[in-house]
Amino acid sequence: MKQIIHISGMTCTSCLAAVSKSLNAIKEIRDLQIDLESGNVQLEVSKLLNLDRVAKALPSKYKPSAVSGGKNLDDQSETSKIKQLFPLFLIFIYIIAGSLFLQKGNFSVTDFMFDFMGCFFIVFSFFKFLDYKGFPTAFAQYDPIARRALLYGKIYPFIETFLGIMFLTRWQLNLALIITIIVISLTTVGVIYALFDKNKINCACLGTALKLPMSEATLIENILMLFMSITMIFYQLA
Repeated sequence: MKQIIHISGMTCTSCLAAVSKSLNAIKEIRDLQIDLESGNVQLEVSKLLNLDRVAKALPSKYKPSAVSGGKNLDDQSETSKIKQLFPLFLIFIYIIAGSLFLQKGNFSVTDFMFDFMGCFFIVFSFFKFLDYKGFPTAFAQYDPIARRALLYGKIYPFIETFLGIMFLTRWQLNLALIITIIVISLTTVGVIYALFDKNKINCACLGTALKLPMSEATLIENILMLFMSITMIFYQLA
């Protein structure tokens, strides 16, 4: 994707060379074109860059700023963020509706929670299988286990599928809850680190077919599943 920024302080070809060298050191930048006269820089990036990130890479005399009409990360509004997260919200509505439907008029909080977790894993594994080859790499960007062992990323969609089946059929529920707590806890640690580091990466919870940004919504989703799993395992053991 393209991103346009303005860099002040460039006055000569030596400046142009220094700025080019600094920007090329940023791994997300694939190509760049600098207009020395205007100070505008057109970047070809793998993901949009924060201006603070660019400023840290440049010598102190050069100052990056947003360009009116340019595509910059700092220009993104809360409205666009909500728009990006809309598929996740919609999927949760369908999961809740499906879980309620499975109650068949005889509502039980316990059964609803098990059905919700079952539908959650089945639906989310489906989206991961849509681009099965691309998922492990995307997952490895933040999951601590997948980062060290890509094989874990390859089997993760299958783990979710089997967990979904276990919850929906009520088979080995205690085992399913324990596995869920372990798996979701590990992923949650990775999500927290990604959010604290302010790395603008896509969340792989819906695979790579949908470009879902890593956000607080991802953390809330994981915490919800952890809360439900821990609550239900105490209920099962009581």
